[in-house]
Amino acid sequence: MSEQPFWKSKKLSDMSLEEWESLCDSCGKCCLHKLEDEDTGEVCYTNVACRLMDVETCRCTQYQMRTFLVPDCVELLPRNLENLHWLPSTCAYRLLRDGKDLPEWHPLLSGDPQSAVKAGKSVVGKFISEDNVDGDLEDYIVHWPE
Repeated sequence: MSEQPFWKSKKLSDMSLEEWESLCDSCGKCCLHKLEDEDTGEVCYTNVACRLMDVETCRCTQYQMRTFLVPDCVELLPRNLENLHWLPSTCAYRLLRDGKDLPEWHPLLSGDPQSAVKAGKSVVGKFISEDNVDGDLEDYIVHWPE
């Protein structure tokens, strides 16, 4: 009888930092700028990413310093997951929070760190840095991130 993987046997709040971090599939969607309609609460994604996001890996180039360098950067933590309604439907943190399982393409299941890219779930090649925005963020709303 095989032991269940940690994401099935532990609560998010009980995971080690290494386990928690390994849940990230590097899709990059959480680092895209999002706009929320004040009246409806609807969240719209843009194709504009934080200036710290690496174009090729969709990983933060200054991960340890990100909240200092980008004061409105939201850390994904077990204690604040309930309030992060904007997480994409494919996000492992959201899926596990909601009692669902990881998708078959997730790196923890596939063993391939590039599986989100190969499955078309990553924003690699689909975004621009906020440093290159000309105009209002509303001009950059997209409908592909989910």
